[in-house]
Amino acid sequence: MTDGYNNPMSTTSLKNEQWTKIVKFLRACPQVYVGQEDRCRRFIEGVLWIGRSGSQWRLLPEKYGHWNSVYKRFARWADKAIWHKMHQYFVDDPDMEHLIVDSTIVRAHPCAAGAQKKNGGQAEQALGRSKGGFSTKIHVSVDALGNPLRFILTGGQRNDITQAEALIADLDFERLMADKAYDADDFIRLIIEEYEAEAVIPPRAKRQKLRQYDVHFYKERHLVECFINKIKHFRRIFSRFEKLANRYFSFLSFVGTLIWLR
Repeated sequence: MTDGYNNPMSTTSLKNEQWTKIVKFLRACPQVYVGQEDRCRRFIEGVLWIGRSGSQWRLLPEKYGHWNSVYKRFARWADKAIWHKMHQYFVDDPDMEHLIVDSTIVRAHPCAAGAQKKNGGQAEQALGRSKGGFSTKIHVSVDALGNPLRFILTGGQRNDITQAEALIADLDFERLMADKAYDADDFIRLIIEEYEAEAVIPPRAKRQKLRQYDVHFYKERHLVECFINKIKHFRRIFSRFEKLANRYFSFLSFVGTLIWLR
């Protein structure tokens, strides 16, 4: 297998169709200077190489440019939320028959600690302690096809239900699917009354009166698990190395973009 723009088997190169759509977004974004298109493409693919391999920035192959220049440009885009805007730009015509929410914990490498005081503490950078150790939790909502709509980062110890309302805010859906971690009376009442949608959430075993839910539709919840499996093929997502939450969130947003462009 050889690396190249047109190689469909390459996991660290963009397909031409993907790049055409990405550069269209970049040219429409007032905060981005594209410059020479081929150099901009090499930069994007350099970020993809880091995200896919999980490698240190210093080990970035020279064909993508000097590692420090690529990193600084990536960081500037992260500070301006360009990667997040790119993801939201490609959230195009989602299938909102079902909305599915879930979360996953990722281990944080020790090098993720030590952000400067001006950036706040560990909680401010979505770092915490859970049963898995030093970690970050990714909260996610996907549409009925398993495509990502929103991401929220917290420390690994935060309960899933704390981010539930933010994951579904202002979305229009017919059914909300989630596991038992989201079985809370206030949240289910919000889904039914405010969103006029069906709550497909199994009740916790400790409930005195077990609530009914559609078992057939609940089987579709596997789509969010499949999505989480997809993003963890990117080693920079599977384990967190970034000190700042917006850097890690930017990798996550870029991967979300690539999934929409498949």
